[in-house]
Amino acid sequence: MKTIVAAVDFSNATLGVLEMAGSLAKAYGAQLHLLHVIEQEPTYTAYGFTPDEYPVLHEFQEEAKRRAARKLEDLLSTTTGSLPGTSVHLIEDSPLHGIVNYVKQNNADLLVLGSHGHGVVVSLLLGSVAEGMVRKSVVPTLIVPATLAA
Repeated sequence: MKTIVAAVDFSNATLGVLEMAGSLAKAYGAQLHLLHVIEQEPTYTAYGFTPDEYPVLHEFQEEAKRRAARKLEDLLSTTTGSLPGTSVHLIEDSPLHGIVNYVKQNNADLLVLGSHGHGVVVSLLLGSVAEGMVRKSVVPTLIVPATLAA
């Protein structure tokens, strides 16, 4: 095992994901990639709007990217600092699609991500990245319950 991707969303599941992925990376001498996917900037061209008409949307997106990048760097320094070769990656995409593509492009051997443990109704209405990854992943996927971080 050479490459482990830890997909984080900065929720209460993040610390458990990092602990598990870090332990596995250390045990296997693998590179650890901390990945966060931020939703793409919305476009409203179908409604006749252009990004120039609503610059606040672009400003909001840029601020969201800056904050996510800072959080990733904080995670890198506080939780995985002892693992050489750990890197952080921020991409814009839908979470499921972005993670699947990142794993493929980087020839990852393992994906580690968290599950919030929401009920069936929430999963049906909102979907679940963890559930989607179990169906779509091209590599072994380890789902860490949020309760492990508590």
